[in-house]
Amino acid sequence: MHRLAGFFLAFTVLFGSAFSPALAQDKNLIVFAAASMKNALDEVDAAYTAKTGVKVAASYAASSTLAKQIEQGAPADVFVSADTDWMDYTIGKKTINEPTRVNLLGNSIVLVAPKDSKIDNVTIGQGFDLAKLAGDGKIATGDVKSVPVGKYAEAALEKLGAWRAAAPKFAMAESVRAALALVARGEAVLGIVYSTDAKVEPGVKIVGTFPADSHPPIIYPVAATSTAKPEATEYLAFLRTAAAKAIFEKYGFSFLVSPTT
Repeated sequence: MHRLAGFFLAFTVLFGSAFSPALAQDKNLIVFAAASMKNALDEVDAAYTAKTGVKVAASYAASSTLAKQIEQGAPADVFVSADTDWMDYTIGKKTINEPTRVNLLGNSIVLVAPKDSKIDNVTIGQGFDLAKLAGDGKIATGDVKSVPVGKYAEAALEKLGAWRAAAPKFAMAESVRAALALVARGEAVLGIVYSTDAKVEPGVKIVGTFPADSHPPIIYPVAATSTAKPEATEYLAFLRTAAAKAIFEKYGFSFLVSPTT
């Protein structure tokens, strides 16, 4: 009798859990998102998990890095880029499910300085002399050849006539958050980052905002990858809800779609 009971106990341990509702519902998603999304998207993901039970693991880096990783077969279900170029790149490589693409968010770029800097209230416009403002110090932003914030920064400075003189002073970082950290630590006297990043870093202050017409529109497209799990569809739908909109706007992003309930 004891042997029979032991058999049933072993059967329950080995096979019972395989059919348990908890395991059946243990779903997860992997989201690759631009570094500037971290604070806002972490909160959105927590809200999504609380509502659905689906766990979200987010990997944050420069959009360029993430696009290349997806191209190389990294297991991502969703990609959020900080510009349309890198989303276009992944679509060109057929690693994105193109019909799921939505231009979700907007942002702006700002000039920041360390919190204790004497630089304050800079008017950014035509003829803006960034090189003179930086003096002997460094200016941090993302790599202008690949990182979206750097590309936006270079475009703005070119249009304002400030790029040529300021270019030698730039410290190119691997992501916008890395550039932000250089300014917060005082290793750069100025930085060009997204306004949303500046708002979550207590070690910096915004000293100027770049005119919206000085650079291409800052757009964050989102899409499911071509290998995405079915749960990605519901996740993308959640990103468009009023609940997600409230969180994104709290962090300073603009919401580019009509929210759903």
